[in-house]
Amino acid sequence: MRSPRPALARVVGVVGGAFAALGVFAEPVAAHGPPPVDPPTPASLALDWTFEPSVAIPIALLAIGWVVMVDRIDRHHPGSPVPLKRTVFFMAGLASIAIALMSGIARYDTALFSIHMVQHLLLMLVAAPLLALSAPVTQVLRVASPRVRRRVLLPILDSAVVKALGHPVVAWLSFTLVLYLSHFSPLFEAALEDPFIHDLEHVLFLAAALLFWWPIVALDPAPRRLSHPARIGYVLVQMPPSSFLAMVVLFANSALYSHYAALGSIYGIDPLADQQLAAGIMWFVSDAILIGTIMLLVAGWMRHEERDQVAADRRTAAAKAAIDERAERLARRTGRGPVGPYG
Repeated sequence: MRSPRPALARVVGVVGGAFAALGVFAEPVAAHGPPPVDPPTPASLALDWTFEPSVAIPIALLAIGWVVMVDRIDRHHPGSPVPLKRTVFFMAGLASIAIALMSGIARYDTALFSIHMVQHLLLMLVAAPLLALSAPVTQVLRVASPRVRRRVLLPILDSAVVKALGHPVVAWLSFTLVLYLSHFSPLFEAALEDPFIHDLEHVLFLAAALLFWWPIVALDPAPRRLSHPARIGYVLVQMPPSSFLAMVVLFANSALYSHYAALGSIYGIDPLADQQLAAGIMWFVSDAILIGTIMLLVAGWMRHEERDQVAADRRTAAAKAAIDERAERLARRTGRGPVGPYG
């Protein structure tokens, strides 16, 4: 059996080195402080990273923990290792969180509403589905010992709380309510002024999005398994509320949030124009991702039907062969010679 230590050490070293370098070279976090002097550019949004320990450390620990878990599963189940795509999805999800909360986007999120909107969309519509596609619950169940799985994990999954939260209706409503309450309640304004509330808002967005995407992806154990048509409908009915929210923000006659209004035309961008840009980004990106998801679900449904048809054809062929065989045996016993299945 090969030793996992060299590969694991390399991964740990890369992840640790990357975050160490980020801590040395990145600027202090600018969120909730004075807005950056220079206007945002594609280069600054992509390259001007900050180091936020409350984000960087959990991401690094999750990345390392995932590698350790997958390596252990692969060693104990060489016949059914964790597919590489699961690790790619998980790491891409973590990377999306890092981009949203530590790249140049995080430096401008309290200066421009449009940048703030990009941050939220990254968390809810990019990071969350990627993490769900990695099937983390399944991997945790696989790596756990039978005793831990039986006494700890399965009772949690079977608990009333998890069953309630995992119900598709509850998940859908949670996602929708978080969207509306965060934008049309004091929470959004408070998050712009208080770093702690801002962090809680990010956790709330990510948690609600994970609940929303869980029934759609349907890779992990769930209290209720939606059929392919139900998944398509589940996503389809989310489009009107998301579009309506964007429309309300887009067609508002004045800036909705005093925090951005007080900044004036920062970087030469009028607060109302910035708000309209944020609404346009939300409308376009949300619809594009949800429509793309529906198309993928339709394709998955078609593949599922094809597999079912192939299985049905095999069962039919096997049944016909069994009938023919019985008919041939009967013909030999009666001495009538070969006959068809119906005599």
